[in-house]
Amino acid sequence: MAEVKEPDNIHVKEKDTKEIPQSENDTDSESDVLRAAGIDLTRDNSNEEILTLRMWVLAIGFCIVASGLNTLYTLRKPNITVTSSAILLLAYPLGKLWEKTIPAWNVPLGCWSFNLNPEPFSTKEHTLIYVMSNLSIYVRLGADVLVEQEKFYGYRAGWGFQILVTLSTLLIGFCLAGLFRSIVVVPRELIWPGVLGVTALTTTLHNSHRGEASFDTWKISRYAFFSLVCLGSFCWYWFPDFIFPALSYFNFPCWINPTSPTVNQVFGMNSGMGLIPITFDWSQVSYVGSPLLVPSWAVINILASLVFWIWIVAVACYYTNVWNTGYFPFQSSSVFDNTGQTYKVKKILNSSFKLDMAKYLKYSPVYMPITYALNMFGLSFATLSALLVWVVLEHRHVMAEAVRRVPKIVMESLPGRRKSTGNDETGEPEVPMWWYLVSCVVALFMSIFAVEYWNVGLPWYGVLLACAIALVFFPPLALVYGTANMKINIDIFCRIVAGFVFEGNVLANIWFFDIGYITTIKGLWFAQDMKLAYYAHIPQRKLFLVQCVGMVVGVLSSLGVLNWALHHIPHVCTNSAPNGFSCPFSKTHFNTSLIWGAIGPRRYFNNDIGYSALLYFFIIGAILPIPIHFLSRRYPNSLWKRVHIPLFLGGLNFLPPATGMNYGSWAVVGLIFGWFVRRRLHAWWSKYNFVLSSALDSSVSVAGVLIFLTVFFTGASKHFNWWGTEVYKVCLDILQ
Repeated sequence: MAEVKEPDNIHVKEKDTKEIPQSENDTDSESDVLRAAGIDLTRDNSNEEILTLRMWVLAIGFCIVASGLNTLYTLRKPNITVTSSAILLLAYPLGKLWEKTIPAWNVPLGCWSFNLNPEPFSTKEHTLIYVMSNLSIYVRLGADVLVEQEKFYGYRAGWGFQILVTLSTLLIGFCLAGLFRSIVVVPRELIWPGVLGVTALTTTLHNSHRGEASFDTWKISRYAFFSLVCLGSFCWYWFPDFIFPALSYFNFPCWINPTSPTVNQVFGMNSGMGLIPITFDWSQVSYVGSPLLVPSWAVINILASLVFWIWIVAVACYYTNVWNTGYFPFQSSSVFDNTGQTYKVKKILNSSFKLDMAKYLKYSPVYMPITYALNMFGLSFATLSALLVWVVLEHRHVMAEAVRRVPKIVMESLPGRRKSTGNDETGEPEVPMWWYLVSCVVALFMSIFAVEYWNVGLPWYGVLLACAIALVFFPPLALVYGTANMKINIDIFCRIVAGFVFEGNVLANIWFFDIGYITTIKGLWFAQDMKLAYYAHIPQRKLFLVQCVGMVVGVLSSLGVLNWALHHIPHVCTNSAPNGFSCPFSKTHFNTSLIWGAIGPRRYFNNDIGYSALLYFFIIGAILPIPIHFLSRRYPNSLWKRVHIPLFLGGLNFLPPATGMNYGSWAVVGLIFGWFVRRRLHAWWSKYNFVLSSALDSSVSVAGVLIFLTVFFTGASKHFNWWGTEVYKVCLDILQ
């Protein structure tokens, strides 16, 4: 593969490897940050065609593949993600191959025609391919809820419901981003750091003709480095995934004493604390996301959260048998009954999937493992209140500016008013507000029709209430994400509201959660892509078309793969499923909806177990940001400036099903590259760090698919076993 040279607009002098800033939090001006990411905000006067046949073919192709694979992998533990950054890299050689081989013929279609190969493969085309493939991550979130309904509650609604509800939640998130775009997308002070890696990479690839950059480090180009790492990682992943899976679950103390409860509780990587977080499997390390993309200050906050809340507080509660947790595994995605067995939800529900009070009283209250109770509930409560206080303390000026923009938006939406472009960088007209309003009406109709016609327990006014919650929370969440690149979960709030309004109705709870919470997360990604389009000088109306097409393609691809997996993978969504297809996210959602939907918040907090103490976390979360805010202002150069309370409280939101081993290994790798390598080998880090992350993610994704289809799905793995495939399976840690 030909090497791609680096652009000459990136210069790292020899002294840059020695004179490193004292902290990553020492921020540069906005213009310096954008310039480093290859962003030029001057008006773009080019008239190049971007909605080319080349763009559509590559974008739709990658969207189909990525949506399908990411949906398949959401059923698997450890989870693998086909990242959009990997697709960004893979799309480049295909785009250039099209440019070099396809003839530039004009194809007439009546009064309209198009060219097969109009111009060189451009940055704008490349960015739109990324945007459409990025929809694969949005779609998979809804797949978890569909799996929960069908496999754990036993209600199969069919293709019609799946298409309508998945497409409508995507469209609601899309409309949230569009309706608030003047507040959370257009302002220059909202940089949206999550897109800077994308702009930096596309700039590097498409400006190779300018010559090699001056890096005092290895001479191999970024693209050649990516190819070598990708090939090596692809070959290596066969060992931890198939040939020697003990390398993935490298809890060697449990191998030495597999029957000791204490050893398995302390060192276990599945149901234990994972105090020795050693693994040779990148899918385990990156289970919560690639650590190479996270700044070291954020990694330290999450590591501190892991140590304090899980390895100190949770351990103390576990061994003092708080809430009877000593009778259950330390870490699990399951909930239990009063005999220590997995809670059998069918014992307390009637044929309409609603709570049967007599059956519930006869059976058992719900008991939770300590990490489940502490993180999924206590810390989630604290994060919600901390977010509100933190936003007021740290971002009240941004919020005030957003409020001042509202009258202008309202006036411009009135008939006969002159509309400003809102996009000085491209000079292109903005998407009319009524486009999003019409889309919103269509989305509401589809979602209300779906829940009413298929009778999934959520009435039409429940859809409107869930949308109202999304409408209220989206702007502050977007302001936080657009400045700190951090998502805050409000899922527990949606669960509690649904638990009070639709008490005893589990299906209503899961779809209220889907429409109220998951739509806001999808809206954040849509808004981020809109910001990326501003940076890349892509007209917003063309982006609107690409996103709409991508939603339809992604939904059909995702649902096709999902239905195939649920009916063709043996024992799917159980611990007996091959290759880890146990549906961990859906199982966690199921347990949560069981507590808030069937049992309900009133019964949950009023039982004799003592879970009402978790409500104090609301107070803890509200108080903690206040002293940290004033200490950071009083001592601006101290460590207090690096403390991020919402991240400290909510950074473990993947646990469970993620474990202490996942977060521990993630933090170790993140600090090695984000702290040690960045400070000591800054030129190497600047040139290769993000490429390394993309190479590892993409190679593991491809290898995982190939191994599953050729080895596990065909049954060939049944005849392959040795010590390295069995030693970890006999530990209590895995058997629980």
